[in-house]
Amino acid sequence: MAGRTHSVTNQPPPLTGYDVYSADRALAEAVDRHVDPAVLDEARDELESLGRAAGSAQVQEWGVQADTNPPRLRTHDRYGNRIDEVDFHPAWHRLLGKGVAAGLTGAWTRPGGHVRRAAGFLVWTQVDAGTGCPLSMTHAAVPALRHDPALAAEWEPRLTSALYDRTLRPAGQKAGALFGMGMTEKQGGSDVRANTTAAVPLAEAGTYALTGHKWFCSAPMSDGFLVLAQAPEGLTCFLVPRVLADGSRNVFLLQRLKDKLGNRSNASSEVEFDGTWARRVGAEGQGVRTIIEMVAATRLDCVLGSAGLMRQAVAQAVHHCTYREAFGGRLLDKPLMRNVLADLALESEAATALALRLAAACDDGGEQERALLRIAVPAAKFWVTKRCAPVAVEAAECLGGNGYVEESGLPRLVRESPLNSVWEGAGNVQALDVLRALQREPQALHAYLQEVGRARGADHRLDRAIKDLLTELADLEGIEGRARRLAERLALVLQGALLVQYAPTEVADLFCASRLGGDWGAAFGTLPSTLDLAAVVERARPLG
Repeated sequence: MAGRTHSVTNQPPPLTGYDVYSADRALAEAVDRHVDPAVLDEARDELESLGRAAGSAQVQEWGVQADTNPPRLRTHDRYGNRIDEVDFHPAWHRLLGKGVAAGLTGAWTRPGGHVRRAAGFLVWTQVDAGTGCPLSMTHAAVPALRHDPALAAEWEPRLTSALYDRTLRPAGQKAGALFGMGMTEKQGGSDVRANTTAAVPLAEAGTYALTGHKWFCSAPMSDGFLVLAQAPEGLTCFLVPRVLADGSRNVFLLQRLKDKLGNRSNASSEVEFDGTWARRVGAEGQGVRTIIEMVAATRLDCVLGSAGLMRQAVAQAVHHCTYREAFGGRLLDKPLMRNVLADLALESEAATALALRLAAACDDGGEQERALLRIAVPAAKFWVTKRCAPVAVEAAECLGGNGYVEESGLPRLVRESPLNSVWEGAGNVQALDVLRALQREPQALHAYLQEVGRARGADHRLDRAIKDLLTELADLEGIEGRARRLAERLALVLQGALLVQYAPTEVADLFCASRLGGDWGAAFGTLPSTLDLAAVVERARPLG
């Protein structure tokens, strides 16, 4: 029997047994703001149910188990037959099944679906971000498939289903299905027009045999994949089923799984095609145009995922400092720690407000909102995903040495935090996409200026930032070299406009003073201490 020398005190209780959704005031208010009152009660009920699950000790343990028991590739069975399967820990299947059942692939089938799904995705990311990949790809495949009405009619009911079926069998025999994506290749990366995978037409109209490789193929255990390959008329989008209609396995040779910094519960693979059967989606030579809406949807999910990771990091930091005492009082009440926590909370709330506003634009679907998305999604993807890593690292530091220990959960958030900045096009790709929208689609800038213009006159620092942005846009000299600066300013001004309109005064005041007014240092915890920091921290506290 171990000896007992003293009682352990001054340790915070675990952050479990709470509703992750309702405890996030910024998120709950955004849902109230953007969801039609006719379905708001229904949306609240489903999100609160998911939030309670995400906050439970059992589901949090599933997240740990999925992360610490990564997937395993099995290329052959015991007899030497090629099978190319990926084995996952049972916790992975529980988490993925819960996400599917919660409607995280079903935004397209219900009123307010994009906002409701976005809020749920942000909540579920906080348990473990790995399942976000197949959930995101499945959700995002729908608009690409709609380029072919027959394919959409066949696959869309399966992709938007609330039933998770993990078995590898013909999709026509399943009530629910998942999708992955394969775009990048070894020689091209983000430059997908450099792809060399070849697509040769077969006798049946619209079908092809693919030969080539994909350097990153997401969610390789899925039922189908959207991939790009070179057809006779140029780069084209294809649907590659994992299992063919007759029950035989399609040629889908998994070479290896990536050994990644984070996102360890999810399988990312390298795959070879060798006469792989595929069905064309959209016209030949229009591959990028066909798949671009899928890319836009997954980019928005990168924003949502980063917002979720930031929220969990901030919740853990504030929770720790609420209970931990040092130097004669609670850390939460120490002026310098309060400054750090308020700064982190601002970053989290601004990311959440922006992400949910973009989801609401997807629900609206009007011409003005589509134009706004064209410029706001890459700008948000650029900025919000880049803020995630410094927020996670600073939040871990709030726990001191405890935050460097795996059991705290913060190291997992830190490892995960850079991913969304790289996924679906890294920073330069997003910044250049912003430039393309500005140069080729004037309606996009018009929609953006109308959106931020709704907040004009409410805060002098925001007004000044809008004016400075217009000056920046008027000077096209060397614009490509300033693309990152421009994307950052577009995102910050839009965040400021949203907070000025909808957030409590203390939140909007601090954001405008620091992010737009320049009263801020290069590190977190450098907010002007004359403003109401305590109210901002209290708003971010996960438990009342």
